[in-house]
Amino acid sequence: MDQHFLVPGSDIHDAALWLPLACAFTLLIFLALAGVWASHLAADYAGIKDPQFVVIDEVAGQHLTLVLPLIPIAMPNLQTHMDFSIYAIFAALSLVNWKYLLTGFLLFRLFDIWKPYPIKNLEKLPGGWGIMADDWLAGVYAAILLRVALHFHLL
Repeated sequence: MDQHFLVPGSDIHDAALWLPLACAFTLLIFLALAGVWASHLAADYAGIKDPQFVVIDEVAGQHLTLVLPLIPIAMPNLQTHMDFSIYAIFAALSLVNWKYLLTGFLLFRLFDIWKPYPIKNLEKLPGGWGIMADDWLAGVYAAILLRVALHFHLL
């Protein structure tokens, strides 16, 4: 039997399932490391604890908001085999779905401005960690609500 790329049961199919997830996490780690370093340097240079012109923290938080809700779909269940095409279609439609993008943006901004517990406390971390960490947690909170909205087909 001839095996084709992305056909369920092929070795390439199983490897390809993790590729989008690996790319998202690689970008996330890059944004985290670059963000902590760059925001620390910018804050030191400006002499301000959290300068408004530093926006990499917003980029990282928004990235978390939009990517984390898609992870449960990419994770194969241990008992059943998930078809990559379902994930690919869902991811493609979700990321170009204006309701998904707008809701994710608004939820992230809500938590970033409101700063419920313990987001506000994270701002007290030293240097770039304080600049980045509050937006990371705001992104996680927004991602949780976005995932709930996806689960109940509200988007």
